[in-house]
Amino acid sequence: MSIQSKNIYEPPSPDDGLRVLTTNYWPRGISKERAGSYVRALAPSRDLLRAFKDGQISWEQYAVQYLDEMRAEKPQSEIKRLADLSRNETVTVMCMCKDEAQCHRRLLREVIEAQMAVKA
Repeated sequence: MSIQSKNIYEPPSPDDGLRVLTTNYWPRGISKERAGSYVRALAPSRDLLRAFKDGQISWEQYAVQYLDEMRAEKPQSEIKRLADLSRNETVTVMCMCKDEAQCHRRLLREVIEAQMAVKA
């Protein structure tokens, strides 16, 4: 199947499959049902996100540090789990960012896709 990414505020679609919210902060106005599952371990740390949002680090620095955070045991376990699920069903990773080009969900999708290729 596939792994895709989406903003949590976009309307749900039957094509979303398993919806996985990956934030540290619960999005305002979003019900638990709409989010699907919630995996905080795949969110950037609060300190990292704050440094990026405050302009203390560049997108490039943020991306490197986020990918480094995803090498920890808990995120790796979740990445492998979602990669396994994505082989048989569609999985949509979500967060609140408007611009996917500078959002951890794009990086996460790419990491999960790479993990899918390892066992292909």
